[in-house]
Amino acid sequence: MRLGLHVGYWGLGLTSEQQLALVREAESLGYDSVWAAEAYGSDTATVLAWLASQTERIKIGSAIFQIPGRSPAMTAMTAATLDNISDGRMILGIGTSGPQVAEGWHGQRFAKPLERTREYVAILRKALARERVEFHGNQYELPLPDGPGKALKLMIAPVQERIPIYIAAIGPKNTQLTGEIADGWIPTFFSPEHVGEMRKLLEEGAARAGNGKRIDDGFDIAPTVNVCVADDVEKARDAMRPVLALYVGGMGSRKQNFYNKLVQRYGYEDAAREVQDLYLDGKKEEAAAALPGELIDKVSLAGPADRIKERLELYREAGVGTLMITPMAWSAEERSSMMRTVAELL
Repeated sequence: MRLGLHVGYWGLGLTSEQQLALVREAESLGYDSVWAAEAYGSDTATVLAWLASQTERIKIGSAIFQIPGRSPAMTAMTAATLDNISDGRMILGIGTSGPQVAEGWHGQRFAKPLERTREYVAILRKALARERVEFHGNQYELPLPDGPGKALKLMIAPVQERIPIYIAAIGPKNTQLTGEIADGWIPTFFSPEHVGEMRKLLEEGAARAGNGKRIDDGFDIAPTVNVCVADDVEKARDAMRPVLALYVGGMGSRKQNFYNKLVQRYGYEDAAREVQDLYLDGKKEEAAAALPGELIDKVSLAGPADRIKERLELYREAGVGTLMITPMAWSAEERSSMMRTVAELL
């Protein structure tokens, strides 16, 4: 099991110098990869380009590039450019985001996300292989018919023969699709105790690919996991509460919240509804307090070092290939300490 450092959105209370120092420390500790995210603030590509230019070995990963924010061709161009800047260290993570961001920020309809993802990846594969991109789908048509457009191919070659494509997915159908068309899976709020049902979906997707693909054969399960190392378990859990409450309670509507549905599938139906009701009523602190400690433990690494070491073994046994950790602390010193502890425990 390899370690990745997830720096999340830009800054999060750190200066650029502190952020860079953490990533360089991760590289010296043997972390395999560093990942950046985007929502409707900092973009991922700029952060990765900046980090790639000031590191030597650590892989750089997008977790994620938002599908509604970029055309497939633009994502291919960006990935190829980052692969060249980093001398072949790029991992291309993509995802559909959610309806609020897709429609509210990017002005793109969220309809048929599975079909859009399938076509998006197919175009990415063509573009990154430097084929002339001609594609006729329900979501994408390249070139546009009855106009001056022509089928083009990427002008620069990626350093890697095949840039790996990972998909962020938490829903059953999207997870199945990921097993079919992707090289890796980026789950959020991943519970190693529930990997069996998710692995079955990945394997069903791989079988559907029809090319002998197997999940055990080079496919990377790469969850993003929040970490807080503290002797006081409740203090560590409390560090997780605001983010988990935001996603379970407020990242979507009562009718459509993928994270809330995920927690319900884990067996916390009543808690999921309570957290959502409180959060959408503006009672954010009460929503965070309503999260069961057991749920927090299942989807994060929280508590003393020996407790975290036991949980790390569960992730390893669950078949995780890359464990992306996000240290949940506001100071660079605390984040550095947690990052070192996890490296030592693993």
